[in-house]
Amino acid sequence: MARADPLAAPERLDRNGLLQGLGAYGIWGLLPLFFWLLDGVDAGEVVAMRVLWSVALLGALILVLRRGPALAAALRSRRAMGFLAISAALISVNWLVYVWAIQHNHVLEASLGYFLNPLVNVLLGVVLLRERLNMAQIAAVALAALGVAVLAAGAGQGIWISLTLAFTFGFYGLVRKIAPVEALEGLAIETAILAPVAAIYLYWLAGHAGLDFGQTPLWTAMLAVSGVVTATPLLLFAGAARRLPYSTLGLLQYLAPTMQFILAITFFGEHMTTAHAICFALIWTGLIVYAVHGTIAARRRRLAELHAA
Repeated sequence: MARADPLAAPERLDRNGLLQGLGAYGIWGLLPLFFWLLDGVDAGEVVAMRVLWSVALLGALILVLRRGPALAAALRSRRAMGFLAISAALISVNWLVYVWAIQHNHVLEASLGYFLNPLVNVLLGVVLLRERLNMAQIAAVALAALGVAVLAAGAGQGIWISLTLAFTFGFYGLVRKIAPVEALEGLAIETAILAPVAAIYLYWLAGHAGLDFGQTPLWTAMLAVSGVVTATPLLLFAGAARRLPYSTLGLLQYLAPTMQFILAITFFGEHMTTAHAICFALIWTGLIVYAVHGTIAARRRRLAELHAA
């Protein structure tokens, strides 16, 4: 049986999944502003606080929504726990690198990482899900690779940020898509896995450099709210990942890096080098090729269905 074109629209696009995806990427697009307010707070403390406050929030949600039995079932599943241990490690690295990048004026590199992510999804689909690349996808990935090479040669000090963000989140999305667990229970277990590490780090930090939590009303409030800011888009994303085709998630992700890119060159006043400009131009061209091909493929499929009917 022939495999369907991975860029073609599904027969029925899940509306709830689409809204969840738009909500997740919209919130992520504004995250640089949130972490800008925490400028001066240790990046590790920010991530640790995100984990612990998320555990508290998600635990409360599970109790209120009476999802205890589903959580217990996930905890008993070795397969689910194995996947969630991997996804927890991936998202913790992603969080740490992202917060560090925002605090050290690398919003451009962060946005580049998430522009690359849809094309990383294509590669993961080929390598791990055995999807076949068509000519448009090959061209898009090749242009992105060329853009990364140009940036690495011209301004290589920040390329590690982009690649780390792109690949950690690409693998995270893939793992959460195939993990046999629902969004709420999965995220609760992920953060619970990370909670002991977060608590140990905060204990160590309190005895050395000292905690920033409690130092100012703004920082204290922002760190406390970080659980909501963390859990909400991840819950939305995990729900979208289980309801939408993986390629559709890649298309939706254009929203977040576009918002971050605009913030980088306006609000944050970051300077675009020639290498940045060439890199972004190549990647945007690749994304346009990718999106246009998907639109044409979906239209042809709809026309074929109309004629068949």
